[in-house]
Amino acid sequence: MGSEAFPRTCRTLFRDRPLPVVRIRAAAGNPSRGWLIAGAHTIPVALGRGGIRANKFEGDGGTPRGTFQPVRVWWRADRHGRPLTHLPIRRIRPEDAWSEDPADRHYNRAVRLNHSQGGDRLMRDDHLYDFIIEIDHNTKPRVARRGSAVFLHLARNNFSPTAGCVGMTKNAMLRLLSRIGPATRIVITS
Repeated sequence: MGSEAFPRTCRTLFRDRPLPVVRIRAAAGNPSRGWLIAGAHTIPVALGRGGIRANKFEGDGGTPRGTFQPVRVWWRADRHGRPLTHLPIRRIRPEDAWSEDPADRHYNRAVRLNHSQGGDRLMRDDHLYDFIIEIDHNTKPRVARRGSAVFLHLARNNFSPTAGCVGMTKNAMLRLLSRIGPATRIVITS
């Protein structure tokens, strides 16, 4: 049976099945810059100011080395249309934040905060968190001080280092979102 028997949308979905693996590695000579390899595409990324670390801990600025799974996509619906992705997706609301306090029972989890509470707010004035890919770093089990809020998100214009996340351009993020799913492995190596 040729592809003519399938509607165009079915052919597109079949052709664009989620990738089994996405690799992220440091760039030679610059530990806070790297490359993300997704299928035939290689894109530049910003990494943590501490480079890629095997022994990640809270506040070290390191991007954790290891193999992770994407959990869900968070996005700013007030700024962008819903992205195409195989992942579960959630709109970012003003009360959405991430607990980075190792003493908090919700450490390294999404939380809802009122305006007077602190925390890593997901609705930022800049555009870094317009699209976030949440990964399962330090989740099973969650260990205090082993790092929180490690995401794939948008990079600053000059690709300056992140606090431990992986940053990329908006175009690269949208392409990546269309090619990963819950079973995609994200492998970060030095």
